[in-house]
Amino acid sequence: MFCVLCALLLPRSAFAHPVPFSYLDLRIQPDAIDGVLVVHMFDAAHDLDVNPAERLLEPAVAAQYTAALTALLAPRLTVAADGRALTPQWIGLETISERQSLRLRLRFALHAPPGTVEVTTRMFPYDPAHQTFLNVYEGSALTQAILDGAHDRFEYFAGTRQGAVAVIEKFLPAGIHHILIGPDHLLFLVGLLLLGGTIRQLAVVVTAFTVAHSITLSLAALNLVSPPARIIEPAIALSIVYVGADNLLVREGRDVRAYIAFAFGFIHGFGFANVLREMDLPARALGWSLFAFNVGVEIGQLIVVVAVASAFAALRSRSEAAGRQLAFAGSIVVIAAGAFWFVQRVFFPGAI
Repeated sequence: MFCVLCALLLPRSAFAHPVPFSYLDLRIQPDAIDGVLVVHMFDAAHDLDVNPAERLLEPAVAAQYTAALTALLAPRLTVAADGRALTPQWIGLETISERQSLRLRLRFALHAPPGTVEVTTRMFPYDPAHQTFLNVYEGSALTQAILDGAHDRFEYFAGTRQGAVAVIEKFLPAGIHHILIGPDHLLFLVGLLLLGGTIRQLAVVVTAFTVAHSITLSLAALNLVSPPARIIEPAIALSIVYVGADNLLVREGRDVRAYIAFAFGFIHGFGFANVLREMDLPARALGWSLFAFNVGVEIGQLIVVVAVASAFAALRSRSEAAGRQLAFAGSIVVIAAGAFWFVQRVFFPGAI
């Protein structure tokens, strides 16, 4: 009972953190980034060892700790433009009594308008619940983010030509990389190519797959349609099984690969979108990032199709029988791999 009474009588700041937040505003100008950082007196007092914390709200005391506070916070805040870390110029400190906070102004000089601005911060690591609310202003546009111990980095793409170029430079290689390291998407494509065909036939198949997955990739990236991964990933595996089975059951004159590619392309597009969401799409440059990633997927896909189709065609030109054996054996492998992934993704999703 005595402990409870003591706790009630103690000042609130002595045992509880009233506001575990900081606020950072960055305004992008052609020649500089102007910043305003607001930190709570409790956090500043804790790390500066000031007691009681309310002392920091006295302008004279705050002035005494200005240099110590900027020296404390400078290593915890990194702002980079186009991959180059900027040096902050700390301009001054003000007290905000009604918010029990301190306001610091800073400025980052720029040599040219940036394409990307990257902010990394863990403002007060002693508090695992601490968050920094970030506002990035560019003209009349506002982009917001929350940075904490789990997500301490935010990348902003400017709404300029430089920003569009930066988006393409990031997301186009990401699309190529994803298709080249995605064994399920690659095996689906290989399955479609096993039976060979003319350049026109293969072009129609690949185009059908491209059109379909581009549609669902766009819908999902724009959050218009978002089926869960637990449904999409097993469905992708089944599409691979279906392609292999169709190869074994095909009859002379029947070629429905374009229809298969189109139908299952919708499902694969949702799979691409799941990867794209994990990359934190920039809200300001959503269209450019979506376009660049999709173009990257198509480039990677074209590389695979040209290489595999050329190898298969070379084998068939040497021996028709070897080509048929390749199609049969390859289809068995495709079915087996698709079945394995289906079982794994349905019954053992944690093992993926």
